Amino acid sequence: MTFSDIIGQKDVKQQLAELVHHNRLSHALLFLGKEGSGALPLALAFAQYVTCEKVQGKHTAIQAGPSLFGDPEPVTVNNQPVTDSCGACPACQKAQQLVHPDIHFSYPTVTKKAGEKPIATDFITEWREFIKLNPYGNLFDWIELIKEKENSQGKITSRECDEIIKKLSLKSFESEYKVLILWMPEELEKEGNKLLKIIEEPPANTLFILVAENEELILPTIVSRCQLIKIPALENKEIEEALISRNKTEASIARQVASVSEGNYREALQLVQHAEEDWQSLLREWLNAMLKTGPVAQAKWVEEISRLGREKQKQFLRYFNHLLEQAILLKATGNTPGAFGTERDFAERLNKIAGIERQQAIIEEIDKASYYIERNANGKMLFHALTIKLYHIIQDKIVFLMD
Repeated sequence: MTFSDIIGQKDVKQQLAELVHHNRLSHALLFLGKEGSGALPLALAFAQYVTCEKVQGKHTAIQAGPSLFGDPEPVTVNNQPVTDSCGACPACQKAQQLVHPDIHFSYPTVTKKAGEKPIATDFITEWREFIKLNPYGNLFDWIELIKEKENSQGKITSRECDEIIKKLSLKSFESEYKVLILWMPEELEKEGNKLLKIIEEPPANTLFILVAENEELILPTIVSRCQLIKIPALENKEIEEALISRNKTEASIARQVASVSEGNYREALQLVQHAEEDWQSLLREWLNAMLKTGPVAQAKWVEEISRLGREKQKQFLRYFNHLLEQAILLKATGNTPGAFGTERDFAERLNKIAGIERQQAIIEEIDKASYYIERNANGKMLFHALTIKLYHIIQDKIVFLMD
């Protein structure tokens, strides 16, 4: 995967190339970006970049020094910095197929049999399939691919930490450098302490790339040993263009989806798959059940939403948040730049139900609900409790949405 394959992130790509060119690259990097921002694809592209024969100076037109972590001269072609891997040399071809012997991967795994202690290489075939089909996927997508039973939880095991140390203690096979991409270090827990020494004092020409979404869930002792690379959320325009060019999405749908995806390309792809879902009608039914028709209608609605599955439940809640954000914008500025079709009318009705403070409180509750859905919360219990909470937030501003 080359930098040119990555959606947006122009500044990050330039930053990474300059770290190499100006000899400021740490032996341990933490790529920190929210879901769907492209942190993992960027890590894959960077691993290919530092192992590329052209970048390493094995190409005849290249001038380069002896070490990635202290080159006396930047890597250049015709006196111009090499800002991307060539994508054609043997090293790049192996990296693109995820079979380069000096690029190693570590990621959460699941236990399939009682008593076993799985490691990443047990799932390498599935990992290659995952990256090929869903490079912007999240931990939920990965666990869904490899699990054999419900409620499986991904974890990076103590045995996996031992394997990492073992792999990196060996000499590189082909490249001058060994690279380890560790995805979701949030799942390390206390086992990660085993890696502290090798992260702080790695073998020569070893590069750690940790790819995470939430810094607060990583062991502070690991974070302190890494050079932080922040990956921002994607711009709406970048997502829109990517949906059109890569996913062959109709332009009007791409624009609408990009506006509600919150910089998350993975979510945008999910929304496109369900673009025909009538979330607005479902939301209208919920609010009317909540504020007008009472407990029987609420129970019926909760039963309906609980059958949709976690992904659709999350998308529905995200759509509700989108409408609330449009309602707040309308109240504050008189404009709704991200609203389409009947959404402005719905935003106006939401403003009649609740003011900005109440809408912000609802958004907070919806965010919490989405978090719990990710963690296998019972759908019926969650939406029943959420219905009660939202009712109490807005009960003194009842306006029906039936019209």
